[in-house]
Amino acid sequence: MSKNVFLFSGQGSQYVSMASELYNLSDNAKKVFDTANEILGYDLKSIVFDGPAEELNKTMYSQPAIMATSLAAFEAVREKGVEFEAVAGHSLGEYAAMVASGMVSFEDGFKLIKARAEAMQKAAEENEGAMCAVIGLSSDEVEKVCAETEGYVVAVNYNSLVQTVIAGEVSAVDKAVERFTELKARCMRLNVASAFHSKLMQSAADEFIKTVQTITFNQPSVQFYSNVLGTRLTSFSDMPELLAKHIVSPVKFVSELECMKEAGFDTFIELGPNKVLTGLVRKTLKDVTQLNVENEKTLAKALEVLK
Repeated sequence: MSKNVFLFSGQGSQYVSMASELYNLSDNAKKVFDTANEILGYDLKSIVFDGPAEELNKTMYSQPAIMATSLAAFEAVREKGVEFEAVAGHSLGEYAAMVASGMVSFEDGFKLIKARAEAMQKAAEENEGAMCAVIGLSSDEVEKVCAETEGYVVAVNYNSLVQTVIAGEVSAVDKAVERFTELKARCMRLNVASAFHSKLMQSAADEFIKTVQTITFNQPSVQFYSNVLGTRLTSFSDMPELLAKHIVSPVKFVSELECMKEAGFDTFIELGPNKVLTGLVRKTLKDVTQLNVENEKTLAKALEVLK
């Protein structure tokens, strides 16, 4: 019997029409978008299904869009009887994980992501920044180059043993990329509006915490792993402070994956657009199963493996 973790996708994985097949497969997936539209106050389904990409890629839309797609995938697999004992998300994916674990309701989940996305969009417009994935170097090497680079640039996403994302001022990121290129690393700019998970988002964290303080948080029904801690979260007494900190803190995804493996989890199922996290699991952990669900084909494949 497999021991399953549900993983929830992060920002940058979005694409136009990403949830359309899931929407047509599942009545509960439809309800996810109905709830989203009601809480957000606009037609998220239209933005997700019809685009244009330029609109979908705006932070204020991409975050709730990815969350809705992830939760639609969650509903589709749950309807098929797939059980799970833990959840984790990458960056904004933690909010879908909170809903899936029962920590917050669907309605409150979308209230949170609406406030987070709007606060981060505003901060991005006020603080120009950039993010770049560095592939082929250890996190220690990436941190060393950042420390030696003039200006503000830091490691913010510890994604796999050979992939670390940096963020900071545009000029500093550019300088760091030059050095990484000299070291034969591959660098990929991320499709995001600014330097997320860095101090350039502090104004967003300060604004967002006001909304978080109005939300009721429950004890989750399954194990919940935290980006900020890099381990299982066991105390839920100060979620406003933790979620505000999450906006300006690194995503310790490698540490989370290693902790889940140590806890005996052997099957990692990514729910949401694209399969970025599935690839990170493959690069980080040995002797585990990794699957993704984002459409009818991937759902059928996952069910075949899990039966």
